[in-house]
Amino acid sequence: MKLTVNVDLTPEEARRAMGLPDLTPLHDRYVASLLEAMNGQVRPELLETMMKNWAPMGDAGLAMWRQMFDQATGGGKTGN
Repeated sequence: MKLTVNVDLTPEEARRAMGLPDLTPLHDRYVASLLEAMNGQVRPELLETMMKNWAPMGDAGLAMWRQMFDQATGGGKTGN
């Protein structure tokens, strides 16, 4: 016998049904503090620090992110 149950829930309803905490206020506070810290400016050293924290492969991952950023902004030299 095969039984299939489809449940149509919003993400909020699913979170509550599974007993997960509501992190919306924490997320909103984090985003507000990040925007305040950036003050409308995106500095390369800020992005480098952020990517270093997120890079899965340490310096090699950081080098990959730096190359992608340079190519996207025209800051790096290409082979053309």
